[in-house]
Amino acid sequence: MAAVFRAWVVITVVITEAAVVGGFPATFKLERSIPLASHELELSELVERDRLRHGRLLESSSVGVVGFPVSGTYDPFIVGLYYTKLQLGSPPREFNVQIDTGSDVLWVGCNSCNGCPKSSGLKIPLNFFDPGSSSTASLVSCSDQRCSSGIQVSDSTCSGSSNQCSYTFQYGDGSGTSGYYVSDLLHFNTILPGHTTGNATASIMFGCSMLHTGKLTDSHRAVDGIFGFGQQSLSVISQLSSQRVTPRTFSHCLKGNDDGGGILVLGEIVEPDMVYTPLVPSMSTVFTRSLRPKLMRIKHFCRPHYNIDLRSISVGGQVLSIDASVFSTSINHGAIIDSGTTLSYLADEAYNAFIDAINNAVSEHVHPVLSHGNQCYLITDSIDHIFPEASLNFAGGAALILHPEDYLIQQNPIGGSVVWCIGFKTIEGQKLTILGDLVMKDKIFVYDLEKQQIGWVNYDCSSSVNVSVNTEPGKTKFVNARPINNSSSPDELQTTVALLLNMFMLAGLLLL
Repeated sequence: MAAVFRAWVVITVVITEAAVVGGFPATFKLERSIPLASHELELSELVERDRLRHGRLLESSSVGVVGFPVSGTYDPFIVGLYYTKLQLGSPPREFNVQIDTGSDVLWVGCNSCNGCPKSSGLKIPLNFFDPGSSSTASLVSCSDQRCSSGIQVSDSTCSGSSNQCSYTFQYGDGSGTSGYYVSDLLHFNTILPGHTTGNATASIMFGCSMLHTGKLTDSHRAVDGIFGFGQQSLSVISQLSSQRVTPRTFSHCLKGNDDGGGILVLGEIVEPDMVYTPLVPSMSTVFTRSLRPKLMRIKHFCRPHYNIDLRSISVGGQVLSIDASVFSTSINHGAIIDSGTTLSYLADEAYNAFIDAINNAVSEHVHPVLSHGNQCYLITDSIDHIFPEASLNFAGGAALILHPEDYLIQQNPIGGSVVWCIGFKTIEGQKLTILGDLVMKDKIFVYDLEKQQIGWVNYDCSSSVNVSVNTEPGKTKFVNARPINNSSSPDELQTTVALLLNMFMLAGLLLL
């Protein structure tokens, strides 16, 4: 049997060069826009933002699993949007797209789009894809197998008259987008042993949006499109892995400081002490939500999400007394990982028990107050000195450790006291746990779709990360990039990559 060794590759969160070569991880630079610089937003506004998000996540025919912006110092009152840059077409054109593991499809606005914003409050240029200007673009017909696969999970539709594969995604907040599918090249920067190359490419199918409605027409946080990372066949991660361009694994690390940003890797970030819990197989979640006082229900679809099996919650090392049925993984129950949600949400019974446990632990040290229905505290000391550590305990013994800043949100001070509020909420009428950015920041998360598991570990996301690459003699696979800064030249990058590759290859050979 051929010997196999594992090489670890250092990648920085400020990386501008990425590497993807048959079966290897790829990296994209993530950016965070911070249009606001105060804590003036009310928690109710964040809850409303998440409510709209959950409308997209759980009511939309387009939604698959979980969706996410990736970033920041975690302060949800600095309203941010997290996105990455992609290059599509020939010649390549750059697009800023929101990272969204809650949907499957990559789509961008197209020329002649009706309702697509022309400018963005994020101070980024908005571009529009023009299939006629790309020499490698082609329309996707209804007879294309990819279109047929999409129809099975409501990611695509077909009109007999036009024979053109299309889509209409209607979201729970009343917004929507529709368009048609295009097949064209996605570009990557590649790095090979001893030298750097130009772009490597892979042909992918993505959406070309011709109509935006509702919130998608708002220019305040407008981007060029959405980069879906769901598990279905039309997600980019599924398309690239089926072509053996990348593994069926992706990872991210969300920075928890005011600089924002982070790193997204099409591959596995490796770090000691990583814990894993299995994805719940064939889980679908159904939201039936009344969005208005009238008893109007939004049509919903059963779709799989990144569901994991939450078993218990601990505060201060003590497991809370919560009936096990609250954590059931049946339909309409269970826990969802969703970095597109700003806060985090618990079923009513779990939420009440959690609040009671926190209040009991801090009652002698802080003054609890209710602010607009939110549990808050007036504090004059560091929260780390007052509030207990908590943990969410999952199947397989994996615990997600929550420090006080992982479940508290700072608001504007009152007098000489700092106001901190519980960042966990409930979703009325739903027995769901949705874990958003609040608990995901400053942690590496790995979504291993091949092994059907999700892993995490606490981490300083402003640091470089290690990416695993399996190498077999005769089947050399490399992905390398060094921690670089904006002043690094291509020659410096090339030299450093060559040195790193030689070091890792030598280390591997010594282990044979």
